Amino acid sequence: MAAAGQGTPGTPGTPRVLRAMNDRAALDLLVSQGPLTRTQIGELTGLSKPTASQLLARLAAAGLVRTTGSVTGRPGPSAQLYEIDPAAGYAAALAVDQLGITAAVADITGQVLGEARVGADTVPPDAPDLTARLVTAAVDGALAKAGLDRGRLHRAVIGTPGALDPRTGLLRYAPHLPGWQSRALKEELAEVLGLPLDIENDVNLAAVAEQHDGAAQDFDDFVLVWVDEGVGAAIVLDGRLLRGATGGAGEIGYMPLPGAPLARDGDRSAARPDAGGGFQRLVGAPSVIALAHEYGAPEVRTVAGALARDDVRAEVARRLATGLAAVVAVVDPRLVVLSGEVAQAGGEALRALVEEEFTGLALPRPELRISDIEGDPILTGALRVALAQTRDAVFDTG
Repeated sequence: MAAAGQGTPGTPGTPRVLRAMNDRAALDLLVSQGPLTRTQIGELTGLSKPTASQLLARLAAAGLVRTTGSVTGRPGPSAQLYEIDPAAGYAAALAVDQLGITAAVADITGQVLGEARVGADTVPPDAPDLTARLVTAAVDGALAKAGLDRGRLHRAVIGTPGALDPRTGLLRYAPHLPGWQSRALKEELAEVLGLPLDIENDVNLAAVAEQHDGAAQDFDDFVLVWVDEGVGAAIVLDGRLLRGATGGAGEIGYMPLPGAPLARDGDRSAARPDAGGGFQRLVGAPSVIALAHEYGAPEVRTVAGALARDDVRAEVARRLATGLAAVVAVVDPRLVVLSGEVAQAGGEALRALVEEEFTGLALPRPELRISDIEGDPILTGALRVALAQTRDAVFDTG
């Protein structure tokens, strides 16, 4: 038994725990603000100069921080700058679609060091280890460009259509991804890669990117609507993602709407992304192109080409507003962010038309924005989650 007042290791308030808390506070500051002097770290954390000096010496010895030049041009001796050591940890992010997998590897500061794309056709579709081979090829390709081996990775996050059912471990709502239906998918991929990993819904990850880096910054209640080959939504309430009992919250592509056939038995054919029914059948990318053909433009082959037409853009806006009205009536968010190929191709012109359509609907009218994330928002969100998990592990000095 510990002596009175001595406590036990890990007990809140003990010197060990307080040191770990101070370490983490300083490391988080260096991540968010970049290089800082000892004095700046002391001022921002409230630590005395001697304590801040001891902290930095301890973190440097642990390989978590390093010196990086000094501040000059002010009275007195120059002050040494400290920064996170990029080699302290590495994370991988993957974005999965029907055509393949994109992977990115970043150091613990968030600097992307390597990225690779592997097509789904690089592995025979009937291969028993199809998914594992594609995932490892994508990760290893990104690692090769980064000049790293797999043993340097701490964590990976994979973004996929659909969502893992927390009760069964099955990837639901994604019948168009052959090879991803194992009940032990997460465990199998973690074993193949040799590191912890998470599998997350791709639209949820896009919402993470928007919340931290994009159009939804400073919003705790918003809905991201993804309009691409597939259609889905991520719902964020009080700053937290709403997942649902089976992980399927936000699967609005199946939502019944006037003018669309009903989606039955989760029918989304891999061969025909516009198969099935529901909201996706009205506004998904294949349906937008088909709409241009219906309006007398058979030469149109792209979403951008279809939405360049005023008549197509107006009809897509009407359909989008109808679907969004159903979501807004239930969730009542402050903001709706439109993302995906259809939203990006339609741009501000499409957004303005959707907003006009809302005017005649007896609903709350949230602010409507187009995503402004540069690059792939799914990969961006996956990398942010993977880095947060990596930092939690690496920055734990307790």
